[in-house]
Amino acid sequence: MDLYSFAPIAALLELASTAVNGLASLFAPLAGAQAMALAIVALTVLVRIALIPIGMSQARAEVTRLRLAPKLRELQSRHKKNPEKLQRATMELYAEEKASPFAGIGPALAQAPVLSLVYGLFILPTINGHPNALLGETFFGVPLGTSFLSILNGGAFWPGAAVFLGLFAVIAAVAFTSRRVMLAQQQQQQDQAGAPAAMAAISGVLSWLPFITVFFAMIVPLAAALYLTVTTTWTLGERAVLRRRAEARGTRFSDAATS
Repeated sequence: MDLYSFAPIAALLELASTAVNGLASLFAPLAGAQAMALAIVALTVLVRIALIPIGMSQARAEVTRLRLAPKLRELQSRHKKNPEKLQRATMELYAEEKASPFAGIGPALAQAPVLSLVYGLFILPTINGHPNALLGETFFGVPLGTSFLSILNGGAFWPGAAVFLGLFAVIAAVAFTSRRVMLAQQQQQQDQAGAPAAMAAISGVLSWLPFITVFFAMIVPLAAALYLTVTTTWTLGERAVLRRRAEARGTRFSDAATS
């Protein structure tokens, strides 16, 4: 079953389509032929701004996990022969710290449908039974409904390839930076919590996952590739800012608790 054809989801897609077309009309006097591309960027940014509270919850949960990791490891070592006692001690620790072992999971799941809906707006040829007009617009002369693979197969390499390669370069740079940040955070966690070497090796492999976005950008329409470029770049900056805020908040919390 195509979830995008489910009536409530189709109605939301229709609303999102109306919004992006409205933004394009607003930008048209200034941006001209690039109005729809600018509308995609604007809509993506507006959605990401609306999801900032969820990002804050995830950042706080991440900092809390890092802060509690040494205490949890100590409990695991102390009660490794008594799983029931370990479970009680773990829950008591979270209760004392006014935290939850499941913090961050709910927010991550909550934002997934929203991002999937927006993503669908940029890949679907039809929305609620009518053609997706967005994909017929252009970005620097390249139809937003064209994919990089179709350009390679069609032989009309310029200017489409240049536009896509520029987006790929940005996504790859973001992925490279995200990987470095992820490895630095994992090293910090290993230093503080003494994570096993096997876990560090697995984390090292997982750190390459951001580069998968480059592959997806190659096979989706240009509109979706533009969306992926904006949302990955925004996410990298947002996580850095929110993590610093969460760390500062955690430091104030710890100082207050020990004073």
